[in-house]
Amino acid sequence: MPGAEEQAAPEVFAVVTSEVIDRAAIEAFVLSRRDGALVTFEGVIRDHDHGEPVTALDYSAHPDAERFLRDTCAEVARETGLAIAAGHRVGPLAIGDVALVASVAAPHRAEAFAACALLVDRIKERTPIWKRQHLEGGTSEWVNL
Repeated sequence: MPGAEEQAAPEVFAVVTSEVIDRAAIEAFVLSRRDGALVTFEGVIRDHDHGEPVTALDYSAHPDAERFLRDTCAEVARETGLAIAAGHRVGPLAIGDVALVASVAAPHRAEAFAACALLVDRIKERTPIWKRQHLEGGTSEWVNL
Protein backbone atom coordinates (compact mmCIF):
# COMPACT_ATOMS: atom_id res chain seq x y z
CA MET A 1 0.00 0.00 0.00
CA PRO A 2 1.65 3.28 -1.05
CA GLY A 3 2.63 5.51 1.83
CA ALA A 4 2.17 2.81 4.46
CA GLU A 5 5.05 2.17 6.80
CA GLU A 6 6.65 -1.21 6.38
CA GLN A 7 6.60 -3.25 9.54
CA ALA A 8 10.07 -4.27 10.62
CA ALA A 9 10.74 -7.97 10.23
CA PRO A 10 10.94 -9.76 13.57
CA GLU A 11 14.42 -10.50 14.80
CA VAL A 12 15.89 -13.96 14.50
CA PHE A 13 18.81 -15.76 16.07
CA ALA A 14 20.38 -18.88 14.55
CA VAL A 15 23.53 -20.77 15.43
CA VAL A 16 25.18 -24.02 14.38
CA THR A 17 27.72 -25.04 16.98
CA SER A 18 29.71 -27.91 18.39
CA GLU A 19 29.07 -26.53 21.90
CA VAL A 20 26.11 -27.26 24.18
CA ILE A 21 23.22 -25.03 23.13
CA ASP A 22 22.27 -22.37 25.67
CA ARG A 23 18.50 -22.89 25.92
CA ALA A 24 18.07 -19.97 28.33
CA ALA A 25 19.78 -17.55 25.94
CA ILE A 26 17.63 -18.72 23.03
CA GLU A 27 14.45 -18.31 25.06
CA ALA A 28 15.56 -14.89 26.35
CA PHE A 29 16.13 -13.78 22.75
CA VAL A 30 12.51 -14.40 21.72
CA LEU A 31 10.64 -13.52 24.91
CA SER A 32 9.29 -10.01 25.42
CA ARG A 33 6.88 -8.34 27.82
CA ARG A 34 4.05 -8.61 25.26
CA ASP A 35 4.26 -12.41 25.20
CA GLY A 36 2.06 -14.75 27.19
CA ALA A 37 3.41 -17.96 25.66
CA LEU A 38 6.90 -19.35 25.21
CA VAL A 39 7.26 -22.63 23.30
CA THR A 40 10.64 -24.32 23.08
CA PHE A 41 11.35 -27.58 21.30
CA GLU A 42 14.40 -29.65 22.23
CA GLY A 43 15.46 -32.45 19.91
CA VAL A 44 17.07 -35.03 22.19
CA ILE A 45 19.24 -37.94 21.07
CA ARG A 46 17.32 -41.16 21.75
CA ASP A 47 18.61 -44.71 22.16
CA HIS A 48 16.70 -46.23 19.23
CA ASP A 49 15.49 -45.59 15.70
CA HIS A 50 12.97 -47.79 13.88
CA GLY A 51 13.53 -50.61 16.37
CA GLU A 52 17.33 -50.47 16.11
CA PRO A 53 19.39 -49.70 19.23
CA VAL A 54 21.36 -46.45 18.77
CA THR A 55 24.48 -45.80 20.86
CA ALA A 56 25.46 -42.30 19.61
CA LEU A 57 25.11 -39.84 16.74
CA ASP A 58 27.49 -37.69 14.71
CA TYR A 59 26.07 -34.57 13.07
CA SER A 60 27.83 -33.07 10.05
CA ALA A 61 26.96 -29.70 8.53
CA HIS A 62 27.45 -27.99 5.20
CA PRO A 63 29.75 -24.95 5.59
CA ASP A 64 26.73 -22.69 4.94
CA ALA A 65 24.39 -24.55 7.32
CA GLU A 66 24.14 -21.59 9.69
CA ARG A 67 23.06 -19.32 6.82
CA PHE A 68 20.38 -21.87 5.85
CA LEU A 69 19.23 -22.06 9.47
CA ARG A 70 19.11 -18.25 9.75
CA ASP A 71 17.20 -17.97 6.44
CA THR A 72 14.68 -20.57 7.62
CA CYS A 73 14.21 -18.75 10.92
CA ALA A 74 13.76 -15.44 9.07
CA GLU A 75 11.18 -16.96 6.74
CA VAL A 76 9.12 -18.30 9.64
CA ALA A 77 9.48 -14.96 11.45
CA ARG A 78 8.17 -13.08 8.39
CA GLU A 79 5.25 -15.48 7.99
CA THR A 80 4.24 -15.42 11.65
CA GLY A 81 5.35 -11.95 12.75
CA LEU A 82 7.08 -13.53 15.75
CA ALA A 83 10.65 -13.49 17.01
CA ILE A 84 12.35 -16.81 16.27
CA ALA A 85 15.53 -18.45 17.58
CA ALA A 86 17.17 -21.81 16.95
CA GLY A 87 20.42 -23.59 17.61
CA HIS A 88 21.66 -26.88 16.18
CA ARG A 89 24.62 -28.88 17.44
CA VAL A 90 27.11 -30.67 15.24
CA GLY A 91 29.79 -33.24 16.01
CA PRO A 92 29.54 -36.31 18.20
CA LEU A 93 26.52 -36.46 20.51
CA ALA A 94 25.61 -39.02 23.15
CA ILE A 95 22.23 -40.43 24.09
CA GLY A 96 20.34 -37.73 26.00
CA ASP A 97 22.24 -34.81 24.45
CA VAL A 98 20.23 -31.99 22.91
CA ALA A 99 20.80 -31.59 19.16
CA LEU A 100 18.25 -28.86 18.38
CA VAL A 101 16.67 -26.04 20.34
CA ALA A 102 13.96 -23.99 18.61
CA SER A 103 12.03 -21.30 20.45
CA VAL A 104 9.12 -18.98 19.70
CA ALA A 105 7.25 -16.53 21.91
CA ALA A 106 3.84 -15.07 21.17
CA PRO A 107 0.99 -13.29 22.92
CA HIS A 108 -1.06 -16.53 22.93
CA ARG A 109 -0.20 -20.23 23.14
CA ALA A 110 -1.90 -21.43 19.94
CA GLU A 111 0.21 -19.21 17.69
CA ALA A 112 3.38 -20.05 19.63
CA PHE A 113 2.80 -23.80 19.31
CA ALA A 114 1.94 -23.52 15.60
CA ALA A 115 4.97 -21.34 14.83
CA CYS A 116 7.35 -23.62 16.72
CA ALA A 117 6.04 -26.71 14.92
CA LEU A 118 6.41 -24.92 11.57
CA LEU A 119 9.95 -23.84 12.49
CA VAL A 120 11.10 -27.33 13.48
CA ASP A 121 9.60 -28.92 10.36
CA ARG A 122 11.29 -26.38 8.10
CA ILE A 123 14.64 -26.71 9.87
CA LYS A 124 14.56 -30.47 9.33
CA GLU A 125 13.58 -30.01 5.65
CA ARG A 126 15.97 -27.23 4.67
CA THR A 127 19.04 -27.03 6.86
CA PRO A 128 21.94 -29.07 5.43
CA ILE A 129 22.85 -30.95 8.59
CA TRP A 130 23.12 -34.71 8.40
CA LYS A 131 23.31 -37.38 11.07
CA ARG A 132 25.14 -40.65 11.22
CA GLN A 133 23.72 -43.10 13.73
CA HIS A 134 26.01 -45.48 15.52
CA LEU A 135 24.20 -48.73 16.18
CA GLU A 136 24.72 -51.39 18.77
CA GLY A 137 27.25 -53.88 17.42
CA GLY A 138 29.56 -51.28 15.91
CA THR A 139 27.81 -50.48 12.62
CA SER A 140 26.65 -47.04 11.58
CA GLU A 141 24.30 -45.52 9.02
CA TRP A 142 23.52 -42.09 7.57
CA VAL A 143 19.93 -40.97 8.16
CA ASN A 144 17.71 -38.84 5.90
CA LEU A 145 20.30 -38.13 3.23
